[in-house]
Parts: sequence; C-alpha cells; structure tokens
Amino acid sequence: MATQFKFPDVGEGIHEGHIVSWLVKEEDLVKEDQVLVKVETDKAVVELPSPAAGKILKIYFKAGDIVKVGQVLVDIGSEGEKIKPQKEIPKVLPKKGQSVVGELEEATEEISAPKEKKSKAVSKQIKALPKVRKLAKEMNIDLSTIQGSGKQGEIVESDLKKEPSIQKQIQVTKKYDMYGYVDRIPLQGLRAQIKINMEKQAAIPIVTHMDEIDVTVLGNIREKEKKKYKDIKLTFLPYIIKAVIGSLKENKLLNASLEQDAIVLKKYYNIGIAVATEEGLIVPVVKGAEKKSLLDIAKEIQKLSEQARQRTLDLMDIKGSTFTITNIGSIGGRFATPMLNIGESAILALGKIYEKPLVINGKIQIRKVLPVSIAFDHRILDGAHAALFTNKMKEYLEDPDQLMLELS
Repeated sequence: MATQFKFPDVGEGIHEGHIVSWLVKEEDLVKEDQVLVKVETDKAVVELPSPAAGKILKIYFKAGDIVKVGQVLVDIGSEGEKIKPQKEIPKVLPKKGQSVVGELEEATEEISAPKEKKSKAVSKQIKALPKVRKLAKEMNIDLSTIQGSGKQGEIVESDLKKEPSIQKQIQVTKKYDMYGYVDRIPLQGLRAQIKINMEKQAAIPIVTHMDEIDVTVLGNIREKEKKKYKDIKLTFLPYIIKAVIGSLKENKLLNASLEQDAIVLKKYYNIGIAVATEEGLIVPVVKGAEKKSLLDIAKEIQKLSEQARQRTLDLMDIKGSTFTITNIGSIGGRFATPMLNIGESAILALGKIYEKPLVINGKIQIRKVLPVSIAFDHRILDGAHAALFTNKMKEYLEDPDQLMLELS
C-alpha cells in the first residue's frame, strides 16, 4: 500500500515552504532516509528524507510551488504498484432523484457561518451556489450578513448586487509607473520573514552607542597567528567574540531578553554571526562560545558562514543566540544602527578597519582603528550600560595579552 509523505511540521512556527528542487522523479526507486526534496522555509533550506523505501508513484508539487504543512508531497509505493485515483467526495448530498454527476456543478453548498460572526439571531446555515460564493468573495461581501431571497433562504446573485456598502474590488498589478516600466519581486521565503521580524522590532525603542577601538597591536598578533594556522581563516572576529564574552560577563544586561514584565539574564553565551547571502541576512549561532578556544571559534565561524551562503544550515544552527555581531565593514562603512535580533537586548556592528592618526604617549602615530556600533533595547538597559560594555571590550582588544590571559 502506498505511503503518503506529507510536508512535516519542522517547528519554529513554520506553516509553509517553497519547493527548491526535487532530487528524485516519478518511477525512481528510493531508499529509506534518502533525501527526496529541498524545501526553503523562512528559516532555512531543509532536506526532507524518505520515510520508506520504494518507488516514487506521484509527485504533487513542482519546483517553485508553495506547500503547506500537512499537504502530501509525494506517494511512495512498492515496485510495480500504481497509484489509485482518488474519488472526490461531494461536500453536500444531491437533491432527491438527482445524480451527483449531473448536479454537482450547480449543487447548493451549505456552510456554517463563521464563529466570530454568529450570534443568537444568526444561527442558520448559509445557502449559496459555488458561483455566488465566489462572486461574494470577489466583492468582499460576508454572506452571513445577507438575507437570501431564493428558495428556502438561498442567496442568489441579485442579493449581492443589492448590497449598498460594498463594491467589487479589482486588483491591478501594473508593470509600469508614470515614469516607465518596473519589475516586481514577490516577498517570499527568507526575505518575507525578514519583513515580519522588522515589523515586530518597529515597536522597540532602539538606541545606538558608537566608539572606535585601536586594534594595531591585535592586528600584528593576528598576522603572526595566521602564518601558524594556514588551514584556518583567522579573521579579527574570533578575537572580538572573546572580548565580547568577557564584556558580557561584566555587563549582564546586554546578554538578556525581555519576557512579559521580567528581564531574563542569560548565563550562557551563544553568539549569533550575521552572514550576508543573496536572499538576505542569516544568523548562524556559535553555541557555548565561552567554552571554546579561539581556533575552535574560528573554525566554526568558517563552517557556519559557508553553510549559510549555501543554505544548508540545520534549523538548530540558527536558534538560541543571546547576542549578535554583524560585520558591515566586510562590505564597507564605519558606523551603523543595526536592528536587534528578536529575543535579544543588544547587537554589535563592526565597521571597516582603517588607518587614523592618534596621539600615543604624546606623539602622533598612524594606527589601525575599528569603528563599533552597539545598538540596544532601551527598555532593558541604558546608554551607560552600553558605554561600560564598549569600554571593557575596548580594554580587551587594545591589550590582547590581557584578553588571551583572562579568556583562554
């Protein structure tokens, strides 16, 4: 008997996915746990394995389609088995003396009025032909508010036209504006989720504190370490993560979240690293970063960044962050006002390191300077907390020996 493989609930409140590609086709023989399809959700691209071994009898969605949780993706059966056509069950019984085949198209469909629209005065069922229901939907008319003039209270087309307060809504998607032609890109997948997240953040009072850090000494140390570990991409970021963790331990409000009427201080340090992809920003997470060495953090950043760009991250790789770092300097720019990651109290934006004349021990020197911007939720902490955090991070990065001694 054929197995119907439905799009599963992959968690995180995800209700639908976008079919990226099928790795099998109809009539193919597959093994249990063999990856059948790649589906993009608003969190990541997930690979769905086969629940059973057998032959692909039927694929119900093609690449580019949207599939909702619970819908059948594919039928899997034994070799030689063919899928049986399913009979469509009518939603209503035919009238007496009439066959279903002859009357289904024009059969009166009965539906209950929506619960939120019901009252003591409205408890009857709504009677309307499918074409009337379709017209009502196009005209944005709630059928539960219409008194039908047809037989046994059936709603007919003329009843809809009597509705004075509703006009038929016509949606027109123009391919041009008053100046010329335009392209329209539908918001879907990751970009649609980013839109939702930004709308949620709009109500949060975000303030940004900015400063500059002299990383000349750190840069020299990094250059020496890079020659030792040629197989590892050793950027400034692992050093900065170590400095951030040390600063968070002394400034706990920046490693916190707001839950109803309480501030929750996190005693673990999961650092999110914002990675720019073609679809938008993805934030993989270095879990338990306080327990990992500098080189382990460097390796993990490299691995997670590559997986983010290839959209092969597991859902667990993008969950659980307590503090986020975004590196705008990799593209260009010095300061920014980054948006918070949902459920966090602060985010650090790194600017592009540049050379600048500074007074050192009474003498002007050309130094390498890192611009930083720390944005925070003003409901949880104040500017003083952000400044103290930045000062401590600055202390660590400008004295790398102290950083490695305390945080190794």
